[in-house]
Amino acid sequence: MNSLATDRDAYLAIQSRGAATFDLDARLPAQVLRSPRPDALFCEFDVVLTPEFWPALCAMARWHGDEQVELLVLEPEADEFYLPEYRLYPAGSLSVESSVDDYWAIIGHEPNEEALGSIAISADVIAVTGPSGAWGCWGERDPEVAVFQGFPSEAARAEWSAEFGPFLDVSGALGSYLPLTFAGRSVPAEYAATLTANYGDGKR
Repeated sequence: MNSLATDRDAYLAIQSRGAATFDLDARLPAQVLRSPRPDALFCEFDVVLTPEFWPALCAMARWHGDEQVELLVLEPEADEFYLPEYRLYPAGSLSVESSVDDYWAIIGHEPNEEALGSIAISADVIAVTGPSGAWGCWGERDPEVAVFQGFPSEAARAEWSAEFGPFLDVSGALGSYLPLTFAGRSVPAEYAATLTANYGDGKR
């Protein structure tokens, strides 16, 4: 498959593989990856849902021998929003040989010619991984961040960050991205402590 899921079986298959990598019921600042590693990097949520970000996801997939990248929208839920409104399953699988235009064809697809139905605009929580389950990208529109884990080495992490960034470790995200999403532009102490405990200091 190199497109949005076309039926419920395809959608549930992507969901099942996503559940092997992520705790699909968890939300930040909780740990969302089932096999967490101390190498997390953060970026702004909206960046992931742009065609230009596709090469960054492909790089992560290729490190672990994945030939496909799979994207799953967790919120809004399929049965509560995408299916009744657009007859659309909010999940897709795309070959790592695909182009940025192919990626945009999935996330930018406008069902019934309605932009608000596209994943790029409507998705609030996303989970992206590959069949290996060895890496993951988790994004939430509120608090407007995405987190990445699964770098094969510190050198690969640094090179990837330099090529596709900017990215920040958890302390950087708490100081830069996250304050903008909270009242008074101040991250609550409990939230900051939990996020830091779950996503480490970026050192291996």
